[in-house]
Amino acid sequence: MTDPSSHLSATADAYDDVAVLYADLFRNALDALPLDRAMLAAFAELARTGAGAVAELGCGPGAVTAHLRDLGLDAFGIDLSPVMISLAREAYPDLRFEVGSMDALDLPDGKLDGIVSWYSVIHAPPQEVPSYFAEFRRVLAPGGHLLLAFFESEGEPVTAFDHKVTTAYRWPIDDLAGLAGDAGFVEVGRMLREPVEGERFRHGRLLMRLGQ
Repeated sequence: MTDPSSHLSATADAYDDVAVLYADLFRNALDALPLDRAMLAAFAELARTGAGAVAELGCGPGAVTAHLRDLGLDAFGIDLSPVMISLAREAYPDLRFEVGSMDALDLPDGKLDGIVSWYSVIHAPPQEVPSYFAEFRRVLAPGGHLLLAFFESEGEPVTAFDHKVTTAYRWPIDDLAGLAGDAGFVEVGRMLREPVEGERFRHGRLLMRLGQ
């Protein structure tokens, strides 16, 4: 049987190796992506109705976490890569960043008002994604919101591809929404965005709410 932690170690090591370059490349990526900013803004408006914090899981060098803060949220970030967390703390010293894994969060039950997973579940082997959604459910308050960003498979089944950092998976948007639904999430909205210059694949966005 494959050790379920093996891909976590491989992912952390791979992102450690490219962290500085990655941070430089994506620091201002949202500036040129109005549809992505719109989905984050919709998430922020919904999440602001609660009094709790919002976590970006798989936060990398922290740019999306900082954007959530700028949208008025009490946001913090968690990432597998210690080097990424170090860069995030350096770039945004006023924000909280911690090393951790999305499948075993060091967070209490039911305390978050929102979770953003911005291209982070893409590295999880497909059979393990339900356990991630179960952990998201555990830490979210009833009615809390989840925003997923991922690469969409464009009519194909779940497909592994040669992500520039480490192996990742493209998902049919209906399949990913179905797995979230099985974990107790209700779909609020979705978006498919075609690739812009320099991108290879269609992008998916799912905005979900945890059932009461």
